[in-house]
Amino acid sequence: MLPVSDNPFAAGTAKIVAADQPPVPVPRSDAEAVAVARGIAARFAVGAAARDAGRVLPSDQVEQLSASGLLGVTVPAPFGGVDVSVATLAEIFRVLATADASLAQIPHSHFVFLDALRRQGDDNQQRRFFAEALAGHRFANAQTERGGRTITEDATTLRRRQDGGYVLSGEKYYCTGALFAHWLVVRAVLADEPPGPDGTRRKALAYIRRDSPGVTVEDDWDGMGQRTTASGTVRLDGVAVDADQIVAFTSLFDGPTTYGARAQVLHAALDTGIARGALDAAVGVVAKARPWADAGVDRAADDPLLIQQAGELEIDVRAAEALLREAAAAIDAAELDPTDDSTARASIATAVAKVAGARAAVRAAAELFELGGTRSAAGALNLHRHWRDGRTHTLHDPSRWKVQHIGRWLLTGTPPPRHGQL
Repeated sequence: MLPVSDNPFAAGTAKIVAADQPPVPVPRSDAEAVAVARGIAARFAVGAAARDAGRVLPSDQVEQLSASGLLGVTVPAPFGGVDVSVATLAEIFRVLATADASLAQIPHSHFVFLDALRRQGDDNQQRRFFAEALAGHRFANAQTERGGRTITEDATTLRRRQDGGYVLSGEKYYCTGALFAHWLVVRAVLADEPPGPDGTRRKALAYIRRDSPGVTVEDDWDGMGQRTTASGTVRLDGVAVDADQIVAFTSLFDGPTTYGARAQVLHAALDTGIARGALDAAVGVVAKARPWADAGVDRAADDPLLIQQAGELEIDVRAAEALLREAAAAIDAAELDPTDDSTARASIATAVAKVAGARAAVRAAAELFELGGTRSAAGALNLHRHWRDGRTHTLHDPSRWKVQHIGRWLLTGTPPPRHGQL
């Protein structure tokens, strides 16, 4: 167990700078934000395979992401941002994931927790933390635990101090991007509050500096895919937290909301980007492949059976991309008028996009080897990273339950549950 300052991967950790650092230039429109994403994605694609093969954490690329201004594009206009649409944000993630799926996942929680601030933070909290985002500072999650019966259960606690602040203690796992973060956002139980009618205690989000005393970040993520997301363990040993660093979490779901759908549509964008990246790689390997003798053609690209398979894959990937756009548009529409019906429709559309993206990612990443033949399996090419990334990321939450909610909505009009996975 090593504190961040002594971590052997310290070259991949964030450069902690003063909180009053001036803002970085932020794109001033949705179109400019997408253009910036495409520009940096082209740079991120270079060396992505090598970073994955050697598990080289993308410290330089993460700094470029901060410098691009993209981390501030969802900040509301009154606080100095441009507040891009969900459709634009999803496209940014899809573009980045096509280039490097691990790198694209790192800022996911950053935008989720800025959204939590937009919904739950008071004016002072919003001014403070939105300014951090506009300065290029990064927020990472510390949510999931291993010990509970389900992922919704937390043992990490916030306990009141006599001065009105809190003490935060516990352990969190799968903390994507924590090594690169300036701020960690920790989900914890308000231990001093009485349980509700269902026997559970309400929860809150604690926005804490990653270098706070009592915080230890471990680089122990050993997944077969998404290898450079720095999704390690965060240990919290009596961390002092001021009251103005606490934002309510449980009440996010007390009424109609798109909070979960916004988070999930970005996961769908990651899967869809992985699918497109795998198919792009397939085009490259087909160009170098030898045709099968029975095809009677000079190029693999002229083999009618290979053409058929490639066409089927393109249909799957384009369908996932279209469903992603549809889901993002549904969320944007629901946020203009967040009713029970509009938010449920947005969640169902997002579930559809997530299932389609997951299927496309796994299929395209697997079948690219059938298109490229034996030589595409060479370890030096590291083409299996697309499948490893897709298979790993699509385990984030089960498609089977999304299909269940979709089916119930279709047949009986049953709305999906309100939580962060829908």
